[in-house]
Amino acid sequence: MDTMLDPTVLQTLWFALIGFFFLGYFVLEGFDFGVQMNVAAFWRRGPGTRGTILRTIGPVWDGNEVWVITGGALLFAAFPEWYATLFSGFYLALLLLLLVLIVRVCAFKWREKHEDDRWRTSWDVVHVIGGFAPALLWGVAFSNIVAGVAIDQNHWVTTSLLGLLNPFALLGGLVFVLLFWLHGTLYLTLKIEGPLREDAHRLASRLVWPTIVAGAAYLLWFQLAHSNTPWTLIPLAIAAAALIAVVPLGRARREGLAFGATTTAIAAATITLFGGLFPYVMPASNDPANSLTVANASSTEHTLTVMLIALAILLPIVIAYTIWTYRVFRHRITDEDSPAPGEGLVEKARAGYREAFGQE
Repeated sequence: MDTMLDPTVLQTLWFALIGFFFLGYFVLEGFDFGVQMNVAAFWRRGPGTRGTILRTIGPVWDGNEVWVITGGALLFAAFPEWYATLFSGFYLALLLLLLVLIVRVCAFKWREKHEDDRWRTSWDVVHVIGGFAPALLWGVAFSNIVAGVAIDQNHWVTTSLLGLLNPFALLGGLVFVLLFWLHGTLYLTLKIEGPLREDAHRLASRLVWPTIVAGAAYLLWFQLAHSNTPWTLIPLAIAAAALIAVVPLGRARREGLAFGATTTAIAAATITLFGGLFPYVMPASNDPANSLTVANASSTEHTLTVMLIALAILLPIVIAYTIWTYRVFRHRITDEDSPAPGEGLVEKARAGYREAFGQE
């Protein structure tokens, strides 16, 4: 199949598209992780309130995961060499991440299957782990990708598992946790009514400062030590300004704008990381000649072209469905909306659909 696009343009476009899917994942699933972290923050309120917290993401969390599933599949198809090299060194870390995400699904599906507080409390522990652990692992993994790892001439990663736990990567893990936690807390202020909403406001006002400090240190470290281009200073500055804006917006109770600010910060930070990584996909810290680039890690021109046509058809559908879902479930909830015994999140989601469309 002939194409009007130059192969280099196709490779660059697909790198940008994969970055876009991970951007969408971090923005959407980021507040899911943050909401689950808040199960720990408000633990003493009991299983009922913890159930209310989880209800805010009950109808949307699984849809948000579509972004990383699609992004991973596209990475495999568009840059198979990148995918293979990534798993050669990150296998145990990615396997742990996958295991946590699978158990996290069980926590959502099974929490309301048994009318017992101890049962629900046990799954709430899983929810807490399912919030903190993936954020930490994503931060460590992406930090190592953008900073570079040791790669041999056969494109096998030779950095050990302990070697991945370097200071820059650990700081990245901390930043991902703090940023997603703040993002999820601000989401709660949009979705909750009553005293819990006020407590979420107070928690967000405390979380924003360490997030600003850690985030600034992380992105500046990346820009000065690892970025391949100066233009990423622009999204870096946007991310910093957006995080700082959360402070006055939170005090003014401009909840939607504050949540929009953390959304902007996550998006700009993702652009900074992917932009600074380009044209590499996995730089080799030991020998630049062993690095993987968009050119030597990509699929054929034919494969990239066929995939681009399919994505042009399917991506608008995914975006439209995401927007529709959030519109349907846009209403706030209170503690009184907590699931009754035997009533799960799926039933509550259906109730929200009927309410939104006035159906009995």
